[in-house]
Formats: sequence, structure tokens, C-alpha cells
Amino acid sequence: MTNSQSEPVDRWSLVVAAGLLSFVAMLDMNVVNLALTDISAGLHVSAGVAQWAALGYQLPLVALLLPAGRWLDQVGTRSALLLAVSCFAASSALAALAPWASWLIAARLLQGAFGAVLFVLMPVLAATSVRPELRGRAMSVPATLGPLGAVTGPVLGGLLLDHLGWRAIFLIKLPVCLAAALIVRRHAPRRGGLRPPDRSSLGDAALIGAAVASVLLSLTLAPEAPQWLLLALPAAPLVLLWLRRPGGRPVAEVLRAAGTAGVNASVLALAAGFAACHYLLAQHLRGPRGESATATALTMLAFPLGMVLAGRVGGRLADRWGARPTALTGAAVTTLGLALLVPLDSDWSAFDIAGRLALAGAGMGLNGGPTQALVMSASPPGKLATAGSAVQLARSLGFALGPALATAAGAPEGIALAALVAATAVALLALHRRPARNHA
Repeated sequence: MTNSQSEPVDRWSLVVAAGLLSFVAMLDMNVVNLALTDISAGLHVSAGVAQWAALGYQLPLVALLLPAGRWLDQVGTRSALLLAVSCFAASSALAALAPWASWLIAARLLQGAFGAVLFVLMPVLAATSVRPELRGRAMSVPATLGPLGAVTGPVLGGLLLDHLGWRAIFLIKLPVCLAAALIVRRHAPRRGGLRPPDRSSLGDAALIGAAVASVLLSLTLAPEAPQWLLLALPAAPLVLLWLRRPGGRPVAEVLRAAGTAGVNASVLALAAGFAACHYLLAQHLRGPRGESATATALTMLAFPLGMVLAGRVGGRLADRWGARPTALTGAAVTTLGLALLVPLDSDWSAFDIAGRLALAGAGMGLNGGPTQALVMSASPPGKLATAGSAVQLARSLGFALGPALATAAGAPEGIALAALVAATAVALLALHRRPARNHA
């Protein structure tokens, strides 16, 4: 993959395409959860089997992110994007047409695999489509629209389920994929082709997937019996084994050369804190408060609203004042917003909760693009996709771990835990030091 920006022209249309794909990929991670009951009834399967409509997407997505980054450093951006978008859309259509559960699960596994390629390519596409001095602004587009898709997914999903049924949640993504594919086909430079991935990538994916699955299962089952936490023990040796393999060594080398391991950890922490709080607040509003689905959705929309309004500001501040100070400020604002929700008062009005969520969302908007730019700018030459895949893995792990942590902690303790986890992101960014040499 050619990572240098040889053309002087900034291709903002490709940045828009990266944002569209980021939105639809993250929307998919949450919208299906809302439809599990409908899928169970529609396909006449148990709730446990229906849950694999969500897990079937998330597990290959997380497992393949880093192997996909390694592969994408060796192929052309345009060719890989067109392949991934086409197959992602086709598997989504197959899911909508599923006559039985095994068909749906297989389609979701396939969609998650190509979703991993999209997740890695989105920041690379944005970073290489503009001049380096505009990178912070460009990275804010996918970094803002991605979490926006994750938060607005349940709202859009509720409307679709009420009026069109569960199959519509898979079809709604097709126009966005088509628009992104047309933009890429017309505006992306023709550089490089495709090649099969290394055989070792399958082993890498198996190790990463097994490690992530063990942690998620342990946290999800822990409320029933604490001994289930023992399931997480194999995760550490599995990760260590992967780091000794050809697929893990390049990632470790990129993190070491760029000095961004702490930045990636901050991305994970902030995403996990946000996801845990979002999950518990939705349960609180629908449960003890007895709010309707519409009222809950409107309250929760304060978060993405704050994020969108602050997202473009974050990119401009990063280009003017630096990525690290802007990212650090954003993490601190998000932590403050989450901390103000502790303790969660049942007497608060919807506006009281929405105001705190808007503050947390503004912090996420300030943080997302600058953090991505911080990592990509420090990447060694020829390793942009590997660096980008590490960031996407950190963010995806955070979104997956957040609800699991919330389930294990319960309410109201989970809100305090979410704020504490977000605070670690502030500390990690404060401790980060710029590498001696900038590889951007």
C-alpha cells in the first residue's frame, strides 16, 4: 500500500466516504442488539441463538482487525476498499433475506470479517487523502461519525422495527455503502492491487478472537457466579503467544517505534467508559424511571449531539494547537461529564441527564479525531494500516467491554466505574510523550 501523499490536491470526498463507512460500521454494532427479540420470534429460535446475530458480527470484527491491518499494508487502498464495501453490503443483504437462523449467523460472520477491513481502512483513507497539516481535521470526520453511528443505532433501529420489521435494519445500510463505493471508485487513486493474505493470519485471528471471547464471556457471566471470571485467565497467554508470532511482532514494533501504546490504551479506556455509561443509563431510563423508548432515545441523543458539535472543533484545534493537548482536553471533558452522573439521582429530569450526556459527548468529539491523528502521524513509513488497525481494535474492544463491565458492576456502581475508567484515559494521554522522530 502506498501511504505517501503524492498529490497536492486534498480529496475531501474520500474523507466523506471514510466518514460514511465509519458511521454504518459502528451503527451495525448496536442496532442489531435492539432487534434480537424480533429475530428470535421471526425465525422461531431461542434468545440465546438469536444473540449470535450480534456476536457473529462482533467476534470476527475484533479478531481480524490486526491481521487485516497487516494485510492492508501490502495491497492497494482503492482495490481493498471496493472489495470490502461490496462484500459488506452483499452479506448485509443476505442477512436480511435469511430464512433460518444458521443462514443469518453465517451472513453476520461474513459481514464481520469484511467489517474488520473497513474499520482499518477508514482512518487510512482519511489520513492519506489530505495534506499532513490538515490530518487532524480529516481524522475528525470518521472519528466523530463512527461513535455517532454507535449511539444513534438504537434510535434508528427502534423506528425501523416499529414500522418495517427486523429485516429492514440490515437493508438500511445498503444506500450508504453504495454511496461510499461510488465515491471511492471515482476519486481514489489507482495504486496497487490485491493479494491473498498470509496463511499465518488465520492463526493470528484465532488467538486474538479466543482471547477477546474469554474476557467478554467472563464479564458477561460473572453476575451469575463470580467464578466465571476465571474464564478470562487464558486471555493473557493467548495474547503473549500472538505477540511472538509473525502477525503480532509488526504490531508490537509499530507501537514501540511510534510510542503510542499509551494512546491506544486511552482510546480503549474512553470507549469502555462511554459504552458502560450509555448501557446503564438506557437501562435506568427504561427500568426504574419507566420512560418510553422514544423518550429514552431523545434523552440519549444528547450525547451524539454534543459529539457532532465538538467534532469539527476538535479537528481544527488539533491542526492549530496540536493533537495531544486537544485529545487530552477532550478526555478530561468526557470524564467530567460522566463523573457528574454520579450518583445517579432518580429525581433528575430528562434535561438534567441530557445536559451531562451532552458534556461527555462534547469531550468525545474533541478527543476522537486528534487521538487518531496523534497515532497516525507517529506511524513509521509504510505502516499506516497497522497503526490504524491497532487504534480501531482498541476502540472496538472498548465498545465491547463497556457493557460487559457495566453488567458485572451493576447500577449505580457501574456509572462510577465508567467515570473511573474514563479518567485513566486522561492519565494515559497526560503521560504520553511525542516520539523523538515524527514519521508522518
